Amino acid sequence: MRKRSIDVLLYMLSLLPFWILYGISDALYYVLFYVIRYRKHVVFDNLKNSFPEKSEQERYQLAKKFYRFFPDLVIEAIKMRTMSAEQVLERIELLNPEEVYRHFEDNKGVIGVTAHYGNWELGIYSLSLMTNNPRLVIYKPLNDKAFNEVYNGLRRRFGATMVPMKQILRHVVRLKDMPYISMFVADQTPTYQDSDYFMEFLNQETLVYTGTERIARLTKNPVVYCHIGRKTKRGHYFCKFTTLVENPDDYQEHEITQLHNRFTEQIIRGQPEYWLWTHRRWKRKRRI
Repeated sequence: MRKRSIDVLLYMLSLLPFWILYGISDALYYVLFYVIRYRKHVVFDNLKNSFPEKSEQERYQLAKKFYRFFPDLVIEAIKMRTMSAEQVLERIELLNPEEVYRHFEDNKGVIGVTAHYGNWELGIYSLSLMTNNPRLVIYKPLNDKAFNEVYNGLRRRFGATMVPMKQILRHVVRLKDMPYISMFVADQTPTYQDSDYFMEFLNQETLVYTGTERIARLTKNPVVYCHIGRKTKRGHYFCKFTTLVENPDDYQEHEITQLHNRFTEQIIRGQPEYWLWTHRRWKRKRRI
């Protein structure tokens, strides 16, 4: 019943035109930043620890830019409930899909990796529309089951298969020796049971997932980064693919994990305001 109520509400709101939704986003910025101060201590602490070389004023301006962008993500996620394929392709440009297609032509699967950067959710739609080969989106289930089901329903609209992290192995084994793409959002915070590997990320010792590397080594498939960046026009994005690893066997343990996290860090440093700074990314500390 609750799932149905959430879905109906999302559907009704998604029927509003973008100009109204962006007006709501503008109002949300003031509410989130100045009134309820949504996770403001988390955002400011994350920015301070990530960019100690910047002045307090510079970090304050970065925070304001992030809070202006964050409500856009919310309303764009709502709009995804009824967006057509044509609207998706109008809003996110695939700059070089041939970088993925060339691996498909070699009859290889692609281990995709991305981050909570730009509009990664809209990136799922563009990924679904660029090929008819199997598209797996690896996700960490939410604690709220009703919202989790609604959210995954949105993500599946154009053919993606949602795969919980703990089930990825059975899926890639089933797809052995055929072209497919599995997309990992690899900048989430793992539990101590899921990973014990720490590395420096944005000037901080960070517990990171190693699942992307493990699956790449198991399947011998290339690792391709999907960079979802924002264009200057509001609500418009680009997707650029970069093959980070052609042959996983050429790398030592943890090198692939280091590689894609460093790539993410480079993107964040370029335009920090488009990363999800409200996330408590560094809540796991090394156990003594």
